[in-house]
Amino acid sequence: MTTTTTLARAALALAVLLTLGAGAARVEGDATRGKSIYARYAGCHAIARNRVGPRHAGLFGRAAGSLEDYAYSGAMKDWGLVWDAATLDRFLADPRGVVPGTKMGFAGIKDAAERADLIAYLAEATAP
Repeated sequence: MTTTTTLARAALALAVLLTLGAGAARVEGDATRGKSIYARYAGCHAIARNRVGPRHAGLFGRAAGSLEDYAYSGAMKDWGLVWDAATLDRFLADPRGVVPGTKMGFAGIKDAAERADLIAYLAEATAP
């Protein structure tokens, strides 16, 4: 990754964080239900460590594809967005449609309420 790309991603992440302010507090959904939904995906993801998929600690405000110790697809590295409630909702609804070429072989969560609950849980569980 070039220095220019790294700096651009860092600037974008900072802009999103400043825009979000207390973004996690604005996430709608039931975090308690979201925790049980997250448990369904424990084979691939964890909060504190990489598994088949990258860890979720510090997810909100992080540029997609930016963890140094995880081997993302080129598509995810190049996506250029920062994880927040809106990007997570889009991605979780249709991962391969939103990021063609992603390694995530998951069809998505079609139910909007389930996605909202999962995102609410992630906002709580991944906060610094």
